[in-house]
Amino acid sequence: MRKSCILMHISSLPSEYGIGKMGRHAFEFVDFLVKSETKCWQILPLSPTSYGDSPYQSFSVNAGNPYFIDFEILEGDGLLEREEYASRTWQTEDSKVDYGIIYDNCFDVLRIAYSRFKPSRFPEYKKFCEKNKNWLDEYALFMALKFANGGKAWYEWDKDIAMHRQAAVSEAKKTYKSDIGFYKFIQFEFSRQWNELKRCANDNGIQIIGDIPIYCALDSVEAWASPKLFMFDKKKRPVAVAGCPPDDFSPTGQLWGNPLYDWDYHKKTGYEWWINRIKAASELYDIVRIDHFRGFESFYTIPYGNEDATVGEWKKGPDYELFRLAEEKLGKLNIIAEDLGFITPEVRKMLDKCGYPGMKVLQFGFDGPESEHLPHNFRNTNCFAYTGTHDNETLNGWVESASGKLMKFAKKYLNVSRKRDIPMAVVRAAWASVAETAVAQMQDFLNSGSDGRMNTPSTLGQNWQFRTHESDFTPELAKKIRKLNRLYNR
Repeated sequence: MRKSCILMHISSLPSEYGIGKMGRHAFEFVDFLVKSETKCWQILPLSPTSYGDSPYQSFSVNAGNPYFIDFEILEGDGLLEREEYASRTWQTEDSKVDYGIIYDNCFDVLRIAYSRFKPSRFPEYKKFCEKNKNWLDEYALFMALKFANGGKAWYEWDKDIAMHRQAAVSEAKKTYKSDIGFYKFIQFEFSRQWNELKRCANDNGIQIIGDIPIYCALDSVEAWASPKLFMFDKKKRPVAVAGCPPDDFSPTGQLWGNPLYDWDYHKKTGYEWWINRIKAASELYDIVRIDHFRGFESFYTIPYGNEDATVGEWKKGPDYELFRLAEEKLGKLNIIAEDLGFITPEVRKMLDKCGYPGMKVLQFGFDGPESEHLPHNFRNTNCFAYTGTHDNETLNGWVESASGKLMKFAKKYLNVSRKRDIPMAVVRAAWASVAETAVAQMQDFLNSGSDGRMNTPSTLGQNWQFRTHESDFTPELAKKIRKLNRLYNR
């Protein structure tokens, strides 16, 4: 079935509290999607953000972001009083997320709510803790220790606890019992609110597309508590880290710094950790986009300590075997393979074996008629056509910054005579394409300029800040999108 999708993270929802939340405005956005007859809502990873505020660098692959917990819902449960959160300053301007202010205030408010939380009033709390015991206990301890250590990375803690030695772990569980309870409470509340929001979306015929990064962060509970998963030495230091080799866009490559998986170890376990991760993501979302999917075929390794990605080598990954075993255990998987970047014949073979839809990004297509990202070159319907991803410019920003040669070809291809008509023509081209699903960022329906860009890869600061306002989601805009969906049978 042909579908359309709007890409907008939870953080970008309207909010009086500095960042989008899973409360009233989220449900109103679902209503907007219904009115616009849009079938899918794509978000970014829901995990807690760490240094740099990126949802792709998280303290845990399983936990939910505390910033998204809605205070009004907690008030309705008798855990907060309005003035305890509404009287605080949450933003310096209403068009950008200020993560510093939110960090300084959010946990204070949640601690007030926890002080009133009585598990006996919430019988589902015990079930939640039991169901998620395999990751929740370690995560709550990890966060309690991080708080006790002033936010420092685990590898800067005292040696015994940094090395996860059993005696030190047992002692920490006793010492930080209250804080461990607090971080479990946060995850319980996140899960409750997310499940309600997802249920509302699904009941209205809307699928949630979620996103999982291929790699874990170095400062994560996984790296701290499960070092066997990674290419670490005996001192729990990475032997090598992840990134991308140099190319035309990045002469020194991209140094991501994430620890790499020890795929030999994973193979011995039947890829149990990865299969559990895919299972959890498939329960959290209706469709799972896996970032940097080509990294399963082969991955680029950079020696730990290098300052850039100019020196490195490709090593073989688990390839199709991981997904064959995952589907044997979990059944057919609803996955989008992020197949952008350096795609070799071997990667193409893996993608074809998996059968998952890949991605086309129209913004990448206008350097010539041979580009695979232009609709006339789509091989089949088994793909998602994006006008741009969260890593791209908004369409307006792209038009303003692109070369004259690129824009000349774009006008010819899209059959428009004015530069200002290009953004909407790109949206139309994606919607008109044979792709199973057409996707545009919310920014492109709001005519946002370059200041609405969500992320500029390989940069720190000024990213992940885009926010919408309640007044953006007008009946007129819903009607415009609805007409587009009907015109192209989406």
